[in-house]
Amino acid sequence: MSRRWTARLALAAGLAAPVVLLLFGGLVSLVLMAVGWAGLTLTAAGVWWMLTHTGWIRALAVLLVVVAPLAVLLLYATAGLLWVVLVSLVLWALAIAAGRHALAGATAAGMPERSAVRAERPYLIMNPRSGGGKVEKFRLAERARALGAEVFVLDPAGRQDVAELARQAVEDGADLLGVAGGDGTQALVAAVAVEHDIPFMVISAGTRNHFAMDLGLDRADPSRCLEALTDGVELRVDLGFIHGGAPADGSTGRVFVNSASFGVYAEVVQSPAYRDDKARTILEMLPALLTHASGARLGVRVDALALDGPQAVLVSNNPYQRGDSAGLGHRERLDSGVLGVLSVDVANAAEAAELLLHGGQGRGLTTVTAREVVVDADAPVIPVGVDGEALTLSTPVRCRIESGALRVRVPRHRPGVPQSAAPMDWRRVRRLALTVGRAATGHSGT
Repeated sequence: MSRRWTARLALAAGLAAPVVLLLFGGLVSLVLMAVGWAGLTLTAAGVWWMLTHTGWIRALAVLLVVVAPLAVLLLYATAGLLWVVLVSLVLWALAIAAGRHALAGATAAGMPERSAVRAERPYLIMNPRSGGGKVEKFRLAERARALGAEVFVLDPAGRQDVAELARQAVEDGADLLGVAGGDGTQALVAAVAVEHDIPFMVISAGTRNHFAMDLGLDRADPSRCLEALTDGVELRVDLGFIHGGAPADGSTGRVFVNSASFGVYAEVVQSPAYRDDKARTILEMLPALLTHASGARLGVRVDALALDGPQAVLVSNNPYQRGDSAGLGHRERLDSGVLGVLSVDVANAAEAAELLLHGGQGRGLTTVTAREVVVDADAPVIPVGVDGEALTLSTPVRCRIESGALRVRVPRHRPGVPQSAAPMDWRRVRRLALTVGRAATGHSGT
């Protein structure tokens, strides 16, 4: 279906949703819809109270989160309009989905590829614990060696310095470095590749593989990443650098391939109890962190913009797309030359409800881009999550981006970066459905 007809479907479904309500429910349906919206608002507020309180207030909030939507559904059923509301909601969901699909348009052009000469002495570091044992499951070490790579499999029983291993390999003549492991390990070895200006290879053997996904690699079968050894092309991608304290020591800082997180998430993962019982630790720590009763109070400077006291800040190597409900999906490009900055600052239940009910948009959320970000605090040291690794850094913490710093060797044939759904914009959908149609009609008559 063409974009024009998809836009027309969105308009038709969007108009049909309220028509169905009025046609089968009359004016009573409008009252019930207002009640439904109030129920959603109460539910969202209940989630906020549940996260920011303990004891009996949290218990009442949980009760509200459960009872509010059930009461709304019961009211609809009692009025005999439950099916009408459900049909209307389905039509509205179809309208939103079709509209976003129409606005997405053609697939955006990918990052430019460069031809690459096959590496003569590739050196790959593999973590057998990553991704639940993907290195062994997909026989990655065996397959890589068959393709001429030297492979070092980390000892699961001990902690080894992967950066030092990579530097020693370069000294011994390695002309390509690669990692089968998590994003934190990828970043450490990528930094060595940048130091020596040699290609870096990503093997998607981690758990989430965010970096591999945004490079368009196959995350389901990491063995396909090894095709880069024999039939690869090169991408030039940006890298993030994070540095704690005064920059007087001349250090360039630590590399991050995905993101650095500050505030609530970073505080929680630093807790010794987090690994043993994640859910309980989060519920115990969130009330004090969200209300600033504990944890450092952050201050963020992004160019001329100053953010005071956000609860959470995410600084990413290139901006994440915000087409999904969580607000963080993936990055369509890794070569835009800017950091993405997402800051959350929710002061009360009303702002929390606004944020949840508007699909991650509201006063509590700030999204900007910049080449440099400074995060300060009322504490000399703050926790930071860097590519999933829990660190502590001296304040102020500086994040910057270096354009095209990393040469990445990827297979010539790979799945590609998934396309983000476009944010819904009814004006653009209407213009696409109507204006394009007239233009096509005029063209056909000439």
